[in-house]
Amino acid sequence: MVNPDGGASRPAPTGPIECDLTVVGAGPSGLYATYYAGFRGMRVALVDSLPELGGQVTAMYPEKAILDVAGFPSVKGRELVDGLVAQALTAEPVQLLGRTASDLEVDDDGVSLSLDDGTVVRSKTMLITAGIGKFSPRPLPAADGWVGRGVEFFVPSFAPYVDRDVVIVGGGDSAFDWALHLEPIARSVTLVHRRDAFRAHERTVKEVQGSSVEIITQAQVTALRDADGGAEGPLASVEITVDGVARTRPAQAVVAALGFIADLGPLQKWGLETDRRHIVVDTTMRTSLPRVFAAGDITEYPGKVRLIAVGFGEAATAVNNAAVVIDPSAHVFPGHSSEGS
Repeated sequence: MVNPDGGASRPAPTGPIECDLTVVGAGPSGLYATYYAGFRGMRVALVDSLPELGGQVTAMYPEKAILDVAGFPSVKGRELVDGLVAQALTAEPVQLLGRTASDLEVDDDGVSLSLDDGTVVRSKTMLITAGIGKFSPRPLPAADGWVGRGVEFFVPSFAPYVDRDVVIVGGGDSAFDWALHLEPIARSVTLVHRRDAFRAHERTVKEVQGSSVEIITQAQVTALRDADGGAEGPLASVEITVDGVARTRPAQAVVAALGFIADLGPLQKWGLETDRRHIVVDTTMRTSLPRVFAAGDITEYPGKVRLIAVGFGEAATAVNNAAVVIDPSAHVFPGHSSEGS
């Protein structure tokens, strides 16, 4: 899932990049939109603040099994992204990775997007597929000073947890998914949550409850210690407090799966109509700004369902409608891809 063209390290061009469609966000929806725009003959620029293609899937759960993508009974996040990248690169997009979109200007002829490194992308249309925007993990107060020293917020690889005592803090999908995946390889897995109710998918909760994972509810992790009871050496144990009573569990690794804080950043200053940090779109995926479309988790409309599978359909809808903005003589529906094979 490394950028094949080295876009993150490529120096900024001396003049504006010219294209038909700028895609902001290189997650699953953005990658599919890039491919589909190429299928419709568009020149594409692909922008993302992360240094690699794949968005949140690459950054947060590359090893997670994804169960709700059509055609795949189960597919790991990294495998899904690998396929999407290979497909997207057939469009030969200009890749602008590790760069954040900052300013946007819209006129009668197109849009001008300025990036934080000084690059300017001039395009006839733009598609925002930025997921939840930039995100940062919610901190675990007791873990102050331990991040990177036994405490992590995401699990990009399972290898560091082999034969270790692992404590996972949280009650959402990520916490339960990681508990399920780490249980066969770790020495022990303990899941700590401050409530009795969980936000995770019911099926996953039942699987974890039927495993060897110890689930402690109405509890919080209140301290982390090294082997000498201090905070200088490698992590050796955690203190878990339940109803005011502290108990100690061995732990060489803690995963703080407490969710993350989303931030639309500069997008909030572009004049887009938003609803609770999501961009409002119509049935064509148009935003409140002319020539600007959106697709994927960042969108909001009545009945919105936030799934990768839904994002794929929204991306195709947006690209097909953008094609008509670029060329009014074009058709929204280009025909089935099988007709051209």
